[in-house]
Amino acid sequence: MKTRDKIIYASLELFNEHGERNITTNHIAAHMNMSPGNLYYHFRNKEDIIRSIFSLYEAHLESGFQPYEGEQVNVEQLIGYFDAMFYTLWQFRFMYANLADILARDEELKSRYLHAQQQVLTRSSHVLGKLKQDGFLNIDNDKITALADTIKMIVSFWIGYQLTQSSTSTITKGILYEGVLRVLMIFKAYATPTSQATFSRLEQHYHELATQESL
Repeated sequence: MKTRDKIIYASLELFNEHGERNITTNHIAAHMNMSPGNLYYHFRNKEDIIRSIFSLYEAHLESGFQPYEGEQVNVEQLIGYFDAMFYTLWQFRFMYANLADILARDEELKSRYLHAQQQVLTRSSHVLGKLKQDGFLNIDNDKITALADTIKMIVSFWIGYQLTQSSTSTITKGILYEGVLRVLMIFKAYATPTSQATFSRLEQHYHELATQESL
């Protein structure tokens, strides 16, 4: 792995473990046993590092939330979507925990974030429309995009909500699985009679994972 990539992944680890606001480029350099000057050879400042981490985020959104085509969706495909949602929250949790501040400091990053989120909304709306077509969801066509946006809102602010509405100061995998379960709660509200069992199976799957992570 190239030094530049090592810095990106080390920074991501430190931001997630200690919070982005608490980590400086000096902390990152010390963690990697390199001089600050060597780090600055690869990155101009911390914002430059965050932009590179955001490129990983963009790539994951692109690969993890592609609309399915062809055959009718199955449980494994649905689990794939929800696992991608969980992975995004976990892998980039520092960003969700301090999203407004990070975006306020960097107009270029905010523009990229808004573009990425619009792409997510478009793909998510397509997936929900296909789920309706396949008989999984009972929802009016003119409400599909609003439902997709509501789900995106819950995912985007679940971490911030947990940090401000409880005594916790650390985000665990169990907390994130609880967020996935809240999204599934919404899906079940729109489930057709024939798809209730599928969503109940998904709910049980993620409830077991949440329980395991809470032990």
